[in-house]
Amino acid sequence: MKRQSVLIVDDEPDIRELLDITLSRMGLQTHSAASLKEAREMIARLEPDLCLTDMRLPDGSGISLVEHMQRELPHIPVAMITAHGSVETAISALKAGAFDFVSKPIALDNLRKLVSSALQMHSNTTQTESAVDEGLIGSTESIKTLRQQISKLARSQAPVHIHGESGSGKEVVARLIHNNGPRASGAFVAVNCGAIPPELMESELFGHIKGSFTGANQDKSGLFQAASGGTLFLDEVADLPLPMQVKLLRAIQEKTIRPVGASEEHSTDIRLLSATHKDLTMEVEAGRFRQDLFYRINVIDVRVPSLRERAEDIPELAKALLLRICRRHGDSAASLDTSALGALQEYTFPGNVRELENVLERTLALTDGETITAEKLVFSKKTRGTNSTSVEVPETDRGLDPPLEKARGNLEAFLESIEREVISAALEECRWNKTATAKMLGISFRSLRYRQKKLGLDG
Repeated sequence: MKRQSVLIVDDEPDIRELLDITLSRMGLQTHSAASLKEAREMIARLEPDLCLTDMRLPDGSGISLVEHMQRELPHIPVAMITAHGSVETAISALKAGAFDFVSKPIALDNLRKLVSSALQMHSNTTQTESAVDEGLIGSTESIKTLRQQISKLARSQAPVHIHGESGSGKEVVARLIHNNGPRASGAFVAVNCGAIPPELMESELFGHIKGSFTGANQDKSGLFQAASGGTLFLDEVADLPLPMQVKLLRAIQEKTIRPVGASEEHSTDIRLLSATHKDLTMEVEAGRFRQDLFYRINVIDVRVPSLRERAEDIPELAKALLLRICRRHGDSAASLDTSALGALQEYTFPGNVRELENVLERTLALTDGETITAEKLVFSKKTRGTNSTSVEVPETDRGLDPPLEKARGNLEAFLESIEREVISAALEECRWNKTATAKMLGISFRSLRYRQKKLGLDG
């Protein structure tokens, strides 16, 4: 089997020798060039599996080599060697298309990880593009553009910020970037920054040692450590408190973390992806988000279109989601007729793809038969301008004071408690025969199963 090869581009003989020895011990074949001109000639002749270049070269910048490779041989990853602390330079290299960067003085462990990660990428991008096509459904131009971005970004280690409305599929995009990149065998760790209490944020991200604070009864690894070798996805990153933003910035720049209560730092090996439905630029202007952190996580910006912007994709997307729901619940395949597809396209879907999936799941659970018409669609709210129906709660009889008092401030919980009580009693009476229970209540078997799951009665 032909050994994988690496082209080292640096004008310092000592650096070239150090890299040559390190990479040779990894079983790699190495070639060296001392200038941009020499590097371009060797790349054209050898087509190495990886190019490792210094930023400053006698006849130009290493970024111009990155740009050359992006134009001529985009399947070959290029990693950049930058001066220590030169964050702006590293970001410029990543924006130009560099796979990743390593700073001088070169930490050999970090170098080995970078090289191993880069060489895991297959030179043929067809497989990646096919996987992205399957994971992102739609045929509109905005989705085609998004697929191309994902395929390209999967072959990089650059931090990516994904923005779009809630429910539009930001985590789907993040997972596709991870699953089709060199870190696919590692963990994908997703965390909603807005769901973690501020006082626990540092411990959750970086971990803590036993006794570092009240309740810390044992050592705990943080999410950075859980994502080691893989990808850390920070969803709703705009919700991070400002003090935590400072610590996150340091962790990203130094590639090290310090668990709460620890005296030593630990190196990290993650790819960072982030997302938010907010406009980060406006958050920076308002003083709620640090500008330096914004530049560090927003190296590459990806926008996920809302569902109403790609309404033409709704029929294809709805069919795929319905099939997925049927498979998940072990149901026979259901279908949407022309009227249902038309009604779905007329709706604006403020909750985007997530809301579409919820509508289909509710409809499937509450519908008899295999064909879903517009009249059977169950939206969460009254939908004007369509023929679809919605689940509506009758007004409470004002003369019934006790139920009104129980429902005050939380009608949904009150109604669920009644539904749970009725279904439990019916199941008991029918000795937990679901077919008989559904018949007694005048609902379908599928509807009973859906309600049981929703109310926690399916155990």
